[in-house]
Amino acid sequence: MKISVVLPCRNEEKTISTCIDKIRKALKGMNYEIIVSDSSKDNSPKIARAKGAIIVKHDKVGYGNAYLEGFKNITGDVVVLGDADNTYNFLEIPKLLKYIGEYDLVLGRRKHIHKGAMPALHRYIGNPILSFALRFFFKAKVRDSHSGLRVIKTKTLKKLGLKTTGMEFASEMIIKVVKNNLRIKEIPIHYYKRLGDSKLQSFRDGWKHLRFMLLYSPSYLFFFPGILLFILGLLGLISLSSGDVIINNFELGIHTAIFASLITILGFQLIFLTLFAKIYMFAVLKEKEPFVESMLKHFTLERGILIGSIISLIGLFIGGRILAKWLQTGFGGFFQPGIVILASTLLIVGLQLIFNVFYLSILGIERR
Repeated sequence: MKISVVLPCRNEEKTISTCIDKIRKALKGMNYEIIVSDSSKDNSPKIARAKGAIIVKHDKVGYGNAYLEGFKNITGDVVVLGDADNTYNFLEIPKLLKYIGEYDLVLGRRKHIHKGAMPALHRYIGNPILSFALRFFFKAKVRDSHSGLRVIKTKTLKKLGLKTTGMEFASEMIIKVVKNNLRIKEIPIHYYKRLGDSKLQSFRDGWKHLRFMLLYSPSYLFFFPGILLFILGLLGLISLSSGDVIINNFELGIHTAIFASLITILGFQLIFLTLFAKIYMFAVLKEKEPFVESMLKHFTLERGILIGSIISLIGLFIGGRILAKWLQTGFGGFFQPGIVILASTLLIVGLQLIFNVFYLSILGIERR
């Protein structure tokens, strides 16, 4: 078994030598290669080359970009991922390699965090919340989803087809392993204080992780709540369109109708938010989405415009009747707020449908 160690490196001249020395010591007697994916402006590549590492030079910025460039040059059966800032003890690599035959991805769980190695914001808030979100959304049995020390089979890596270029690369790997029903193992490791300034930007990179998880989130996060809100809101609007409704001496009137209109429109947008995400994954990230393929085949742009136009015309027709009755009273005291709110909501939903299917069609053009 040949091992390919890939180190993303950007201005790590203080630590790159130590990292390579530890890797060589840890893998002594094994068949391995060390690949440094470098975008540095300091002496990091020069130092790494002198230590016998393979240098992949590029000018791309981003955690994911560094790995994607490095992966193009691997020749091993197993890939070890680790940062070049000496925060991970590469002498622990054999602990992870021990399980790679049985598991497809082995993660180093940063259980032993040394003093000053991780800011309190990351240790007690950021990482736990993001790791919990990953477990909750995707049923990933992972406690430390953003650890940088990992071992993965090369055939698994190729199967995943990783594409993200920033820090969300760490989340993408785990999500796709879970979606492909592959096996993950976590091993406790140490985590040390780095030398030099961290390149991690807490809120920006945290948002990237969360955004990617929302993009890949299952349907129950947006789609089903959207359908529920849409149906409940629409039923409420229809019930209140003919006047106030009294339930157990509790009167539901115009304010309830306005709220019903709000959740109808919100539910409708949540449904399409799911479709936008699925289409993006299908068209841009080249993910297999049978539901989207079926939708593009049967729910065409023309059909969407037709349905949206019909809904809008119904809203206009109802609104027109109200206007006609108001004119007949000589602009008098004709007052039916429930039916007016229903008509307005139908008009808005119909127009939203027309514009949304245009956007969905644009997203789906490339893949089609």
